[in-house]
Amino acid sequence: MTTDAKQSSRDRLLEAAAALAYTEGVGVGVEALCKAAGVSKRSMYQLFESKDELLAASLKERAPGYAAQLLPGADDGRSPRARVLHVFEQVEAQAAAPGYRGCPFLAVQVELKDPDHPASRAAGRAKGELLAFFRGEAVRGGADDPELLARQLVLIFDGISARAGVRADSPAGLLMPTVTTLLDAAGLR
Repeated sequence: MTTDAKQSSRDRLLEAAAALAYTEGVGVGVEALCKAAGVSKRSMYQLFESKDELLAASLKERAPGYAAQLLPGADDGRSPRARVLHVFEQVEAQAAAPGYRGCPFLAVQVELKDPDHPASRAAGRAKGELLAFFRGEAVRGGADDPELLARQLVLIFDGISARAGVRADSPAGLLMPTVTTLLDAAGLR
């Protein structure tokens, strides 16, 4: 975590919230967040209404970077099938890293359990973008039922993210054959 003096208090809080929520969960205390960011509680509450709002803002801030790590570029010239497989190749590579804890957005939703919590809503938007990506590729690739395929792909994504995140399973040798079988069955080109 960078605590560069040029970074604003707001940016340091957003970074600390994202990092600590990912490694320790959303129950991390305000004191720990402020300490990690090098910001007083008073400053935090001047910048954000609550810890919940800070967490939601950190997820919104993190979503574009997370998507950029997973999704292929918009006009990369690959087939829809190859673009979908790219996402799962990225998950497999990320899951091999020692600090991998799964999809940060799924983790927040599971941990909070409240779909109306500001952070759950922010996480839901990020997950919705992944679903939209899969749906778009399924349509472009001529899948028999693009909506069903998109939902199935998110299910696989979330399942392997959760299982690999708690080190219950490794996606190596499991993920790609599973996704390929699903894409074949759906007729995705």
